[in-house]
Amino acid sequence: MSVEVLDSATIVNFVEDEEAFNISIRERFAHLDTNHDGLLSYTELSKDLQCLRVLETHFGIDIKTDPKELAHVYESLFEQFDHDSNGTVDLDEFKLETKRMMLAMANGMGFLPVQMVLEEGSLLKIAVEHESTKTNCCLNLFKNV
Repeated sequence: MSVEVLDSATIVNFVEDEEAFNISIRERFAHLDTNHDGLLSYTELSKDLQCLRVLETHFGIDIKTDPKELAHVYESLFEQFDHDSNGTVDLDEFKLETKRMMLAMANGMGFLPVQMVLEEGSLLKIAVEHESTKTNCCLNLFKNV
């Protein structure tokens, strides 16, 4: 984990860079697809969804949540990804829903920078690294002028 500074532009620029975003999505999908069938089951995707800890913390302090309520939330999140309701999530569904969720986060974040603790390998961390790489490339161009 690391503490990073990001704003909505960090996320939007990463998502709009189709090459970088698609590579990250394919790698994340492959990591989650433990049986390598090209589809994510509820079990495979729920491990990643549970990392979001959507109901388990209140300002960083764990609170006791009814396991049935948690299961319902994770099932609902899975249904958001499973656009054709066939019980699995393919790469296109995963990409589309992940993009939608990241853009919603960016929209909610606004233009002011925020400091966040990010897990290594998370898509937000990758977005920050993507921005850093772009910034460093621009700085190097100015050095050569």
